[in-house]
Amino acid sequence: MDSEREQSVPQPEEPVNSIEGDISDEQWKAMMDITSAIYDYREADGYDPSRLFHRSVNKRLVPDYYDIIKEPMALSILKQRINKREYKQFSEFVRDCALISHNAQTYNRPKSQAYEDALVIKDVFLSELKKAAAKGVISEDEAAFPDLGEIPEADPLPDDDEEEEEEEDDDEDDSDDEGRRRKKPGPKPGVKRGPKDSQKNEPDLRKKRGRPPRVDTPMETRIKTILKGIRKFKSDDGLLKIGHFERLPDKAAYPDYYMEIKDPIAIDIIKRKSKRKKYNSVDHFMRDLDLMFNNAKEYNQSDSQIYRDAVDLQNESRKLAEQEKKKPDSEYLMEDGRFPLPDGILHRGELWKVGDWVHIQNTNDVSKPIVAQIYRTWQDNEGEKWINACWYYRPEQTVHHFEKHFYPNEVVKTGQYRDHRIDEIVDRCFVMFFTRYSRGRPRDLAPDKEIYVCEARYNEEKHKLNKIKTWASCLPDEVREKDYEMDLFDVPRKIRKVPSPIKHLLKEDAKETDDLPRPSWGADNAPPVVGAVHCRPRDENESPPPEPTPSPPPPSLPPAPMPSATPRQSMQHPLPGAAMGGPGNIPPPHFQAVSPADPVVAPPSAVPMPPAAYQSPMNPQMYQGATQRRPSNFAPQTPAGFYQASPATHPYSAAQPSPYGPYPANRVPPGAMQNPNAPRPIEVYHLSEAANAAIPADIREQFHCDDKGHVLFFSTPPLDIVPPMESNLCHSLKYLASKEERRKKVAERKRKREEERKERDEEAKRQRADEETALAARIDALAPKAIEYMVKEMTKGTDQLYRVLYEDQADSARAADNKARDSRILADRATHEHTAQIQAQSKNQGFVNLKGDAMYLGGNSPQA
Repeated sequence: MDSEREQSVPQPEEPVNSIEGDISDEQWKAMMDITSAIYDYREADGYDPSRLFHRSVNKRLVPDYYDIIKEPMALSILKQRINKREYKQFSEFVRDCALISHNAQTYNRPKSQAYEDALVIKDVFLSELKKAAAKGVISEDEAAFPDLGEIPEADPLPDDDEEEEEEEDDDEDDSDDEGRRRKKPGPKPGVKRGPKDSQKNEPDLRKKRGRPPRVDTPMETRIKTILKGIRKFKSDDGLLKIGHFERLPDKAAYPDYYMEIKDPIAIDIIKRKSKRKKYNSVDHFMRDLDLMFNNAKEYNQSDSQIYRDAVDLQNESRKLAEQEKKKPDSEYLMEDGRFPLPDGILHRGELWKVGDWVHIQNTNDVSKPIVAQIYRTWQDNEGEKWINACWYYRPEQTVHHFEKHFYPNEVVKTGQYRDHRIDEIVDRCFVMFFTRYSRGRPRDLAPDKEIYVCEARYNEEKHKLNKIKTWASCLPDEVREKDYEMDLFDVPRKIRKVPSPIKHLLKEDAKETDDLPRPSWGADNAPPVVGAVHCRPRDENESPPPEPTPSPPPPSLPPAPMPSATPRQSMQHPLPGAAMGGPGNIPPPHFQAVSPADPVVAPPSAVPMPPAAYQSPMNPQMYQGATQRRPSNFAPQTPAGFYQASPATHPYSAAQPSPYGPYPANRVPPGAMQNPNAPRPIEVYHLSEAANAAIPADIREQFHCDDKGHVLFFSTPPLDIVPPMESNLCHSLKYLASKEERRKKVAERKRKREEERKERDEEAKRQRADEETALAARIDALAPKAIEYMVKEMTKGTDQLYRVLYEDQADSARAADNKARDSRILADRATHEHTAQIQAQSKNQGFVNLKGDAMYLGGNSPQA
């Protein structure tokens, strides 16, 4: 709202030096006059074209603005630089003025409101600069805008159904005859209309970008009627009285307004609250309306035009509210008989309300229900309950480039707002914005419900996908400001996009010059049966498909085991190096290979074979694959072991005969000749004397040992045929010792922290005690002074009072009063002394009354 309070234009502060740079005081004043003229300029209908340029663009609301505009500028920045005298040349100020309009033209599209306002502001700037040049304050060259570069051409219109301004929900309220600057929607520049029969197979209902239907409750209709009613009153000069209250004043231009008015509010805020269902009654709405008018009356002077308009509109709004509240709710039903259900619809034991994500029956494909979000709920005149929901298409239901990639489970928002009966709902689901999809899952959603991810809008007219900038603009007004809690993953998931699921539908003879293909439609109230793909050139603002991730090279296969000429065989053990084609015969440390005569082989009858899962590593055919064939003269025998004999360097020696009994070393296990894939028998090894002695006895007792106390090692996990002895396996002594040492260190740190905390607490207590003692001493020291000062002030006040009452006779009157006061004091003292004597005498006689005063009963003797 514009204030008519006399606003003194802030003058630049006087600098320490008389002149800074080449700018005179007259030029500084001209800068401020030009800036103030922009603030004060109004068009014929009272519209303020500068309101968008009062302050810098909010980066949170328009995040990409600062990626496009490298030198942001606003009127508040101009004022700040003028007040601080930051300009060294007047041309710097002119360049900043030119930046305001140039930035707006660069970022906004032609024909948009911001673009047109920028042109108006530019003309006002140039007009004011010419006035300054005509007065001789600046030269003609300084009054011209510098060349800041060519305004770039606008990108193709995205045609995504971004939520319009809040005023658009009141199209009927804001008609042209009320002076509103509203343009009727029409053909968008740069959009070529194709032949009328090019889409004859697509009904208008399908391709038209819709909006949810209006289903207003009687209360909401009353509020809109009141807002519409107060817009009709005009002042004597033909301007709308409500024009002062459309928006709040700029904080930079009127900072004192926000210091004086504690709860600022304007029409645009009230309309936004009404649209988002913030009012629960007409009286609730009227409180905000009265607050707005009372703010205007408090801030403005009683003889100003704004004050008078506020009084008139407040009276009229109260009359309208009383009239609307007297009307019955039946007069506010929708024309088509819809009765709104703002609290939702109870169906199948569940409450379905605005903002819920649902699966809806898809008559074209029952396996792919429609993903949608509820926008409206109502009941028709026959009692049937309905919802209006915004559809989200799956990738295979859209028309897109054949190289387009999508997230798994991705959907895209459409402009389709369709009516469905409540019994068409299949189940609940949820759609998350792609920025949150990888971080967690909605907390209140059941685990069996489907979750989708959304990143883009789908334009069904141009068949384009446009990335969503603000997720809140895609949600219903009722839930736009609400958020949902999430159960976060331990680590955000890395989600890779996958190729289009209908990439195979691209025709073999498709060319870049072909027309866009059309989706295949089925039933009327359902998405397409299947979309289509094309290979037309991508737009400049369309990102290329992600680079394919190369597949890892296949692992090299080890050579097939060949018969060894050495009669001595050892145990085969697959190593990682062998699997990757590296050397397979690298012995691990501390192991010694043994000959067939040395290992103790348990016969199959004595020790059961382990399961097949344990045998596969021992199978020499594991790494063969289909590419290697076994030679025809293959003689199955144990391949050469990976462990080479090195008795001199390893502390291990061949095992002694096992208590299970030896197995002949020169024999192949039974069945090995008949079945080359048969598992190897279990072989047993033990440590050498030196290595075995290095293990503490209590540790050796927990493992299998031979009769000499040597720890036994088996080539495969053995299966015990006897009850296992009780053992208490634990960590090594070194680990336990380090763990205990760490525990002690942690306990010591805790103890020190606790002691430090106690010391700090005691120090704080001592400081508080010292402060309290010092404060008490200060109070004791100041108390006499305070009493003395109080007496002095009381005496002084008494003197002033006598001078006011008695004027010239003040001294004599005060002396008389003092004399009378002294007489009263003497009389009271004598009375008190006399009473004390009587009490003492009566007490001696043992006779006092209930109040303690002496009582005498004439000449009678005292009575008990």
